[in-house]
Amino acid sequence: MDKMKIAVTGAAGRMGRELMRAVHARSDCVLAGALERQGSLALGQDAGLLAGLGKVGVLIGTDALELFAKVDAVLDFTAPAASVEFAELAANARIVHVLGTTGLGAEDEAKVAAAARHATIVRAGNMSLGVNLLTALTRKVAAALDADYDVEILEMHHRHKVDAPSGTALMLGRAAALGRGVDLDKVGVRVRDGHTGARRRGDIGFATLRGGSNVGEHSVIFATDGETVELTHKATDRGVFARGAVKAALWGRGRAPGLYSMADVLGLAAESAA
Repeated sequence: MDKMKIAVTGAAGRMGRELMRAVHARSDCVLAGALERQGSLALGQDAGLLAGLGKVGVLIGTDALELFAKVDAVLDFTAPAASVEFAELAANARIVHVLGTTGLGAEDEAKVAAAARHATIVRAGNMSLGVNLLTALTRKVAAALDADYDVEILEMHHRHKVDAPSGTALMLGRAAALGRGVDLDKVGVRVRDGHTGARRRGDIGFATLRGGSNVGEHSVIFATDGETVELTHKATDRGVFARGAVKAALWGRGRAPGLYSMADVLGLAAESAA
């Protein structure tokens, strides 16, 4: 089989450069395009030089429509509005769209789901193997421990992150709610301030920390009288997310259109459903 041709959006960003390095490191795919927004200083530059790889002959451009017609997959860790547009273009081109953007609203989610009727979209709040294992464990533990165990999700990221709670924290919250058989929208508590009263039984709480260059730390805490169970994942290198995204793109090649998750990619979907 020919090498999979992969494009990267947001190529000049920290994650974009990480994604380009991850594609370049593999022998079964090739960096075939790189995109940036209008006005970016990176436009016209060789993507390889930007990622510290040396020249690769791929210049950073802005025309997603033209590029998507020439590639097999796109890796997209940008912003909600851009990602919705990329999902629609991926649907038109019938290619794989690996969507790692967080902070999508309900309307955005609906548009992505609509695009997945024609595109193979792999979407996850976090692409790392460890976090997806943590998600599966969170669901199992939540199912095993009743509401006497309070669930709290703690996350910390670098000072530049713009959405809170993180997409990963929300993914973990949904896993805990699924394990409990409850609706996260009804039991999730994202903010506590002032005189809040006692904690309600069955709530799933979120706490957000921001600072420094922290790549990402997530803990799911199950606390009851006399004991606490903690599940924790710490990322120290963005490369784990990039490598997971490339793995997702390769997995999606030849798959039927649809909205998939990293649990599907890693074979954890059937396990989670059990």
